[in-house]
Amino acid sequence: METGDWLLCPGVSLKEEKSNIDVLKHHLVPKMEVVKEEEKQRILGEFGIDTGLLPRMNSDDPSAEALGAKEGDVVRIKRKDETGEYNYYRLVV
Repeated sequence: METGDWLLCPGVSLKEEKSNIDVLKHHLVPKMEVVKEEEKQRILGEFGIDTGLLPRMNSDDPSAEALGAKEGDVVRIKRKDETGEYNYYRLVV
């Protein structure tokens, strides 16, 4: 086994490479966007919190990488279910 391989099970490995697949277009991935700094401040003020209280998203998350999100950015995630559409926010760390 070479360096950079992932061991899936004995004798089977998957090469660790960057994929050309756009994860944001997958039907199970909710719509996401990086919010601008002004909107980030408005959201934090509206909820009366600082960024330390937001749930986190790793900067090496495939969705964060596809969005071009950097540490300190806030990502809006738009989720839909049978009762409506909701915005969730994550801090990129």
